[in-house]
Amino acid sequence: MKKMERAKIVLKLLNEIYPNVPIPLNHKNIYELLVSVLLSAQCTDERVNQVTPILFKLANNPFDMLKVSTSKIYKIIRPCGLAPKKSRAISDLSKILVKKFNGKVPKNFDDLENLPGVGHKTASVVMSQGFGYPAFPVDTHIHRLAQRWGLTNGKNVVQTENDIKKLFPEDSWNKLHLQIIFYGREYCQARNCYGVKCKICKACYPSRRKPIAVKKA
Repeated sequence: MKKMERAKIVLKLLNEIYPNVPIPLNHKNIYELLVSVLLSAQCTDERVNQVTPILFKLANNPFDMLKVSTSKIYKIIRPCGLAPKKSRAISDLSKILVKKFNGKVPKNFDDLENLPGVGHKTASVVMSQGFGYPAFPVDTHIHRLAQRWGLTNGKNVVQTENDIKKLFPEDSWNKLHLQIIFYGREYCQARNCYGVKCKICKACYPSRRKPIAVKKA
């Protein structure tokens, strides 16, 4: 079976299992989304959603966030992990948004990726979920599953993103990256399926019997 054939199977099954997918991080504006995605690094979405209501009650825009001390931000977001680094990034990026962008989150990859604490994945999520721009953020779930499903050899997340974009229609990217994340959490966890148990793994590789090892991002 060729990669494109496996991609068609993946897309078909995911559309059947998840015809509609919610955005996992709760937010009311794009600034809240940006901060939430930043906080989600090495942290669960559930934990972020528990913390952000407290933070956003104080400040849900960069102008108000500048009035909140870094130490106070730190105390609120501490449960998310990496709090010293994240609290500084939230404070610093808020200053830049106010000074350079009139308090608005920029609508392009270059400006987003130049903000403190914002890498390509975070920028991709904001562009996709915030602005509706076709993007394909690759997290650990997607990187792992793309290898298990034979869509990439997974040397790194950059290659995984490029390989996936070549296999799927651009108008499916924004929904598909969420579908894969939800599927990975529910059916094809890192320490469960190992490429041999879940519906999609078996559909893509019906003769596979031994667990496969995946390359970490």
